Amino acid sequence: MSNVDLKKIEEAVKMILEAVGEDVGREGLLDTPKRVAKMYAEMFSGLKEDPRDYFSTVFHEEHEELVLVKDIPFFSMCEHHLVPFYGKAHVAYIPNDGKVAGLSKLGRCVETVARRPQLQERITSTVADTIMEMLQPKGVYVIVEAEHMCMTMRGLKKPGAKTITTVARGIYEEDDVKRREIISFIQMS
Repeated sequence: MSNVDLKKIEEAVKMILEAVGEDVGREGLLDTPKRVAKMYAEMFSGLKEDPRDYFSTVFHEEHEELVLVKDIPFFSMCEHHLVPFYGKAHVAYIPNDGKVAGLSKLGRCVETVARRPQLQERITSTVADTIMEMLQPKGVYVIVEAEHMCMTMRGLKKPGAKTITTVARGIYEEDDVKRREIISFIQMS
């Protein structure tokens, strides 16, 4: 939170509340600007983090088959409306020369990338590109599925609608069989 101007956020929130006709002096709103500022500092903490940092330590194992971490939960904020979207990511890669990362690093990568004003498509490609760059695997496949509150609360107003984005890198760009294998594993309970 050290690089976030909490006071500036508090003033902006107060101005928004006043602009919509609220009484910022009423009891229920007295600390709202402060709470929102702290929440934004947490929600946007990924702006000051580099997801590549999680892959500075790698391991060498005799494993060059699929590694899949599925159902990684995440929360993000739509950069168009500053309302949340949330869902889960599925991250798969095939190691090259036995170079693997700790499994938790895949989840940390997703979380860091999601904690920014964001688009779902960018989360998907940034996670895939980070893993390709840092692990240099034979291939990476990332699937992100999310519900966007900008479609639920406003505009279209369709609660429950899910958006799915995918990114294939390396071997997964051309190998339909390998992509279908991942999808079948993700569909398993």
